[in-house]
Amino acid sequence: MKTIGLLGGMSWESTIPYYRIINEEVKNRLGGLHSAKIILYSVEFAEIEKCQSSGNWDESGEILGQAAKGIEAAGADFILICTNTMHKVAAQISSKIQIPLIHIADATADELEKSHIRRVGLLGTKYTMTQDFYKKRLTDRGMEVLIPDDAAVEVINSIIFDELCVGEIREASRRKFQDAVKRLAEQGAEGVILGCTEIGLLLRQSDVSIPVFDTTVIHAKRAVEIALET
Repeated sequence: MKTIGLLGGMSWESTIPYYRIINEEVKNRLGGLHSAKIILYSVEFAEIEKCQSSGNWDESGEILGQAAKGIEAAGADFILICTNTMHKVAAQISSKIQIPLIHIADATADELEKSHIRRVGLLGTKYTMTQDFYKKRLTDRGMEVLIPDDAAVEVINSIIFDELCVGEIREASRRKFQDAVKRLAEQGAEGVILGCTEIGLLLRQSDVSIPVFDTTVIHAKRAVEIALET
């Protein structure tokens, strides 16, 4: 079994599901008392968010790159960044290490292709929804990506940072996400990506009418596939 490196803490609320899903999946596949080999580096999220809001992405990439080096030195065979947004600096992080970095958008695109989804809605932080670092990984694979309107982008971003990242789950916010998905479906979205690792804490498949692609679940399960490859 390979050792999985997790670069987490952004926020820690969504790092917990990574740990749980990975170990549940290993147990399901191997049975008995089997669990995953994991090395977790959890960063101080306030430092990273300060870089995000100020646009200082290079500094955030340096912080995460150094953390990734620590994960590699501790013996990980590959690394997952346990957040969608910070894949904006995935190339900078990769440049600091010799082991593979498993990109969350690539794993998600694989699942979309398996489900024959070509037009997909994307929910996430405002950075993920409006910038190209994430969407381009999908459009390069021939997919069309739809995002909410400007007002909804701000509402969704606020819910993520002000509520989900601090562990608050509100029914009113769930309804706002449901409305956003409904509007995307009306525009022709065949499925929706939960492109922030916290959104799965709030929104479930049963809450919406089109297929949901939870990036936390997809990414964590991809890690197990790689860890158990022979």
